Amino acid sequence: MKRRVNGLLVVALGLASVGSLSTPAGAQENRVTVKSTAPFGRVAEALERAVTDEKMGLVCHANAQRAAAGRGVTIKGNQVLMVFRNDFAVRLLAADPAAGFEAPIRIYLYENGDGTATVSYLPPSGIFAPYRHPEVQAVAGELGGIFKAIVERGVAVR
Repeated sequence: MKRRVNGLLVVALGLASVGSLSTPAGAQENRVTVKSTAPFGRVAEALERAVTDEKMGLVCHANAQRAAAGRGVTIKGNQVLMVFRNDFAVRLLAADPAAGFEAPIRIYLYENGDGTATVSYLPPSGIFAPYRHPEVQAVAGELGGIFKAIVERGVAVR
């Protein structure tokens, strides 16, 4: 009986540790999240325009709603915009090739129950914080203002 109890305790502790690893709170505590009062579709369009207006590149655009519709499934709006620009990438890679892992930076957009949109992203200062090279930190500082502007423009649409 004692062996079975010890075995169950080990399994319970293992499951508890796995559960704690999946909690995003620690890794995402710096996430910026902004709710718009505008309809989801307008915010999505405004974000794409803002990426272009800020002279950034839309490296990838994952649209879960469109992909689900292609399978005949209807879901609320859900998109990830992956945004970066080559000159920033070149600077990052020259300073610390490991920092290239963080690019592109994601902007997450999802539709709320009332049809409005929520936008969130991790600020570049937090994303690049582990990389101590001064040039990486300079790039992060420049990108911080750009991403803030993109999101502010996206949620400001009416």
